[in-house]
Amino acid sequence: MTTTPLTHSPGPAAPDASGRRVPGREELGRLYREHMNRGRATLGEMFGGHVEVSSQGAWVTTAEGERFLNCGGYGVFLMGARHPTVVRHVSEQLHSHPISTRLFLEPQAALAAEALTAVTPAGLSRVHFAGSGAEATETALKLARTKGRRRLVATVNGYHGKTVGALSLTGNDVFRTPFEPLLQDTAHVPFGDARALEDVLATMPGEACVFVEPVQGEAGVVLPPDGYLRAVREACDRHGALLVLDEIQTGLGRLGTWWGADREGVSPDILLVGKGLSGGVVPVSAVVATREVFSVFDRDPYLHTSTFSGAPLAMAAARGALAAIQEDDLVERSRALGEEMLPQLRRIALSHYGDAVREVRGRGLLMGIEFAEPGPAGDLLIELIAHGIIANHSLNSHLVLRLTPPAILERGELDHLYEAFDRACRAQARRYAPASAVPDAPTRSAEPSAGSSRHHA
Repeated sequence: MTTTPLTHSPGPAAPDASGRRVPGREELGRLYREHMNRGRATLGEMFGGHVEVSSQGAWVTTAEGERFLNCGGYGVFLMGARHPTVVRHVSEQLHSHPISTRLFLEPQAALAAEALTAVTPAGLSRVHFAGSGAEATETALKLARTKGRRRLVATVNGYHGKTVGALSLTGNDVFRTPFEPLLQDTAHVPFGDARALEDVLATMPGEACVFVEPVQGEAGVVLPPDGYLRAVREACDRHGALLVLDEIQTGLGRLGTWWGADREGVSPDILLVGKGLSGGVVPVSAVVATREVFSVFDRDPYLHTSTFSGAPLAMAAARGALAAIQEDDLVERSRALGEEMLPQLRRIALSHYGDAVREVRGRGLLMGIEFAEPGPAGDLLIELIAHGIIANHSLNSHLVLRLTPPAILERGELDHLYEAFDRACRAQARRYAPASAVPDAPTRSAEPSAGSSRHHA
């Protein structure tokens, strides 16, 4: 089904398929403005004013019954929405014991930790669960301090969250400046430049903790040169620095390997996990560390706690997500789908935009389209929504449109994506590259059938 912008009145609130009350567009906008965030309400209107009420597999459905192929979600939906294995785990836990007392031992947390450490890089054996990526980053900062690593090194345009500690690492002044001063003794070096990192670490032997992403997602899907992570690991070893790999967006198969670190055989001292660990159902993140780095927390279990850390419901979701990745071979599917999709998207974008596109790049199912000037990325994002495709902007790069599609896409859904992407590019490209674009290249045309996804409602 091709999705087009609505022109009829949004109407009053109405119940959804399950009988729940769903506010209409106008009422929902008012509620956002009065009780939540005025800017968020404006953004919602800019993106079409759609009201999302249900999701299944690769699809999101609005209150008006429109369906959108979800290639966004900031990396959360590796296995799509409401994967049957995840839902089964969560449903069973919901109807037995969703939240624990925190005094007794609880099996779901232990089983989730066992399942996670079974697939992480070698040497990582201790897990602390949290609810968000920023919380995981904060935990890593505290672990580093227990080991005397109080000086922090991160990368320019890196993204590690927006809590105060995490924001100290995030390399974008737009988010940092309103909240300064942040953590002291924090340095930022260019991403992909191992020599620059080496020079900084040489000035702080035995004192540093390095935070790095295998691929910078929010910076616009920036890929480092081959061998970069190995060089970072070696530099940390030479200068006594701890290495934290932030795989919140890149891990769990998103890049076509279990972890971005796997591509170069790197094991960090601390690994940050999130996004896909939720299974698209219940938010959860994790910090996985070596036994030595985690030792202070082992000695004092109350040194770093949170009421909902390791909540049984979230742990069931994590167990379900890890099981689903293995059962459906989603790591390999991410690799194979990425190898098909990236050249197709590159061909379509260049055929319409020509030199207005600087680069189409990616790894696995993390892909970015970088434009040569501001404007086209945002306009194409809005145009894609008008054609039934959800994508994302990049928080640290206004030049890049980002796609993080699920690894469950079937043939009909892929063809639908290519066709919609082609039409969206054609509609917008004339504004930016009327002279440089080459004649339209033919694309395969197919509408997704009702059974085109294994997890389709």
